[in-house]
Amino acid sequence: MPTLKILQPGDEELLEAFVLQHINTSMFLRSNLQAAGLVDGNQRFQGTYVAAIEDEKITAIAAHYWNGMVVVQAPVYLEEVVRAVVEKSKRAISGITGEARQVKLTRKALQLENRQIQLNDDEILFSLMLDKLQIPPALVSGKVECRHPLPEELELLTQWKVAYCVETLGDTETPSLVSKCRQGIESSQAQARHWVLIVENNGENNLVSYSAFNVGLPDIVQIGGVYTPPFLRGKGYAKCVLA
Repeated sequence: MPTLKILQPGDEELLEAFVLQHINTSMFLRSNLQAAGLVDGNQRFQGTYVAAIEDEKITAIAAHYWNGMVVVQAPVYLEEVVRAVVEKSKRAISGITGEARQVKLTRKALQLENRQIQLNDDEILFSLMLDKLQIPPALVSGKVECRHPLPEELELLTQWKVAYCVETLGDTETPSLVSKCRQGIESSQAQARHWVLIVENNGENNLVSYSAFNVGLPDIVQIGGVYTPPFLRGKGYAKCVLA
């Protein structure tokens, strides 16, 4: 049996070595580790980490973050690390993310199978090496332009983010959701991690599509929150802003 360890500052290299073995499905773990280290608190990106240790190496990890999210990367010893991290953190559970099979096992381990949830969806993971990226002709020709948003465009993007959350995540539009979306847009702006696609029409630059990184690391990024207003869809704009 493994040793269960609550990770502390100083264990960063140990955790990084493990998650790099699962690079495509550990991006939230890596990103939060990079942003906040292994400090266990209630500030943004902080959380409790419990690892299974064998032969001085991590073989499974579960984290329970400041916002209630449980993140798992546990090909083995899943029940042990999941139960231990929730017991240690004493936080409420707002959601679970990880590989689909592991999320299902986590719900079972935490006896949440019958709990009513807002969203339960398996998302297909796509990965692309940049040297394989095919640039859409509209970008190459200059027919459309991609750039970072301007400050005066952030309110419109907040409205788009609210619409995205309602359409894609099943949220209800409330003042709280609007405030949360505004904070998310402002955070992406501060980090220069989002983009808009521009089409010129009668001398005016019109925003037609949006894309952002929800995780950004030196060697890999994850795209999240792509949105095109319904009346502008079917024109290839999302493909361009993604590229």
